[in-house]
Amino acid sequence: MKITTDVYLGDSKEQLKFFADNSIDLIVTSPPYADQRKNTYGGIRHDKYVEWFLPISWHLLRVLKPTGTFILNIKEKVVAGERSTYVMELVLEMRKQGWFWTEEFIWHKKNCYPGKWPNRFRDSWERLLQFNKNRNFNMYQEEVMVPMGDWANSRLKKLSGTDKIRDTSKVGSGFGKNVSNWINRDKAYPTNVLHLATECNNKNHSAAFPEELPEWFIKLFTKEYDTVLDPFMGSGTTLIVANRMKRHSIGIDIIPDYCEMVKKKLKPVELYLFEPKANYEKTKPKRHTSVR
Repeated sequence: MKITTDVYLGDSKEQLKFFADNSIDLIVTSPPYADQRKNTYGGIRHDKYVEWFLPISWHLLRVLKPTGTFILNIKEKVVAGERSTYVMELVLEMRKQGWFWTEEFIWHKKNCYPGKWPNRFRDSWERLLQFNKNRNFNMYQEEVMVPMGDWANSRLKKLSGTDKIRDTSKVGSGFGKNVSNWINRDKAYPTNVLHLATECNNKNHSAAFPEELPEWFIKLFTKEYDTVLDPFMGSGTTLIVANRMKRHSIGIDIIPDYCEMVKKKLKPVELYLFEPKANYEKTKPKRHTSVR
């Protein structure tokens, strides 16, 4: 089976109208944050952001498979010395829209340089919000397991009696863990904090995330030949990683230069570049049922 990549030039809200219902396995994207990327995407005011994003998230909910996952990389901004609440407001409105807010991952930028403002310090992390259509979705947790780590050498050396049973938690939070289950294991499940360095100087994009970021979620939520969508494609990191991992991929961006850049990067693969609706109506499939 050929691995294909489709690139759509245009506004995500308009392009998504042509995609078939329940056709995407994973959505990984980082839309313009409030009042940022003004030179390229125009910038969206923090108090207008929810209104702007909800029509897009409605289509994303429609095109995502019942077993699929949506990962949204987003971050609050500071307005007049106070954190804006637009991300929290967006989560609440998306839940009303029908989304199931499953999890929140944290991307710790381990190479973040120091800095401060009069009333705060520099952020060294960003949110990655996980949304699903329901509680039952595809998740391949073994694919992202990590080495046990040095903690096991001391923690598992001398186990108490309660370490060997699933006893009641001392703080009344339910049942504790049977720590002895981890003896002789090489790998453990990760936490929901991802420690990854930033990279953007070589991507020709002001807000490119590292390849390890989409790679981790593609491993966790898809298998080979599944379809991955990035409706705010930018420099195409998600598409490039998905292609390398033998997943079909689809990208949308309103900036022609980004579409051309991704096209050149993925030239060795079978790639389709679609112009806005007015220009490609004769050649574009009526319904985007699957990538070819």
